Amino acid sequence: MDFSCATAKSFLIDFRASTNSFLSQYEPLILLLVPLLTLLVARVLQSSLHVVQEKGLKQTLIGFFMSSIKLVPGVKSYIDAEKQKVVDQMQSGGKSKRESWRTELPRVGLGAEVIENMKEEKRKDVLWQGKCSGTVYIGGSESEGHFALINEACSMFAHTNPLHLDVFQSVARFEAEVVAMTAALLGNKEKASEGQVCGNMTSGGTESILLAMKSSRDYMRDKKGITKPEMIIPESAHSAYDKASQYFNIKLWRVPVNKNYLADVKAIRRHINRNTILIVGSAPGFPHGIIDPIEELGELALSYGICLHVDLCLGGFVLPFARTLGYPIPPFDFCVPGVTSISVDVHKYGLAPKGTSVVLYRNHDIRKTQTGLVNISLVMSVTEWSGGLYVSPTIAGSRPGGLIAGAWAAMMSLGQEGYLEYTKAIMEVSKSLQKGIKEIPELFIIGRPDMTIVAFGSDVFDIFEVNDIMSSKGWHLNALQRPNSLHICVTLQHVPVVDDFLRDLKESVETVKANPGPIKGGLAPIYGAAGKMPDRGMVQELLVKLAMKLNSINALHFAHGSPEIENSGSEDSMSKRV
Repeated sequence: MDFSCATAKSFLIDFRASTNSFLSQYEPLILLLVPLLTLLVARVLQSSLHVVQEKGLKQTLIGFFMSSIKLVPGVKSYIDAEKQKVVDQMQSGGKSKRESWRTELPRVGLGAEVIENMKEEKRKDVLWQGKCSGTVYIGGSESEGHFALINEACSMFAHTNPLHLDVFQSVARFEAEVVAMTAALLGNKEKASEGQVCGNMTSGGTESILLAMKSSRDYMRDKKGITKPEMIIPESAHSAYDKASQYFNIKLWRVPVNKNYLADVKAIRRHINRNTILIVGSAPGFPHGIIDPIEELGELALSYGICLHVDLCLGGFVLPFARTLGYPIPPFDFCVPGVTSISVDVHKYGLAPKGTSVVLYRNHDIRKTQTGLVNISLVMSVTEWSGGLYVSPTIAGSRPGGLIAGAWAAMMSLGQEGYLEYTKAIMEVSKSLQKGIKEIPELFIIGRPDMTIVAFGSDVFDIFEVNDIMSSKGWHLNALQRPNSLHICVTLQHVPVVDDFLRDLKESVETVKANPGPIKGGLAPIYGAAGKMPDRGMVQELLVKLAMKLNSINALHFAHGSPEIENSGSEDSMSKRV
């Protein structure tokens, strides 16, 4: 033992002497700087590897090249000038109508006269009846039928607020029943779901998705101790997940879809790591109307012990009834083991008033927060406020009870038979559209649509030029990318006009074939420029530049028509979303 200690001590003395002798030839300042520089280089390498891992090697190199080339004198100003040309071309001939907008209260109130003013403004809106992709899902006229029914229901409860449960008990009941009826449609009554589904009404699909992401993050933090959460979604998934990523500090991985435009289960599996809390599937996805392989995603989620959210915002009030009607609909709801949450919009095919959606959870454990308070899907429990104890189940505090009442009225008035009838009508129109588009040789359909969204592109010409011609005819379609294409989301408004649409589409194709080139003021320049930019950061800069040009505080979703083509509306119509 003593011999070993002596040997070790002798070794350390010799090592110190040789090390000091070696270092004595260097300046002390160098000895001080080397470790610091080494640490700096290590951090730079770590950051670089992180960027490569997040964006991929190709995009990282392109981004580095573009950033470097902008340092060359004159290059940045040239690029900015080219981007400005795209913006000016898109807005050429247009004049902002914001100059006439009010910026302060009138000195004397208008009283009842304000209704006439509102009617006058409404008459200036774009003619949307039967012409818009999605947007308005109820059929018929605004002043009669189902429209009139939900308008009356909303009006009757316009003053109510479910935040005050003790006062507006009727609205509390309506919300509970809307959630319960929606859950029953999506598998809560089936043995596989265990009958524990719960949830809340929200203001729309984005809020429903945000709540599901927040709840999943908190659930996985409690269950696995994950403090640096990550989620994995197909690139076809809605942009609401990007919002959730930023709001709740969840790292987002977007994975390319497979050759059939479905969520690529193998690619998603490769991205799963110890920080993964959630994967996502859509039924159907917004771009192409295709249902992701929810069963396979459920198996994947179960095998890794993570959450699976299914986006049923579009399909929630169609797929259950289409399945009953005999359409080949793959499993998509809580009957699939592994599905932990679902978002579904009532204001789409549920034919309810705008601003109504539902978020559902498989059970209360997923829905509760880390504080252990059951039934709270977002951390909104405040115990130390001088104003009293406060609990709110959604992002909003006060909420419009009239919309809840309108959703309840819509569901109760239609019933299962009503939804079956309407589902059959829109599914048949969807099939007719697919057949008609296939008969136009210059066009092809993207994938195999499962529901009421039909996306189509062309290998012959710029499909966005077709979109601009269709806009000049009053149609408002959705422009897509990767691949460049358009889609129409079929609603009850389209049932009587499907032949008109196909006729105008054929004429638009012929027009573009005979006269290729973007229309003055159309959307083709912006999508064409975006498609040619290798650096996606430049695309983002272009969108910001256009947003500043429009002076709009609203979210821009370049989907519906062109801003300055004949009767297709003003520049402010660019602010519309589906």
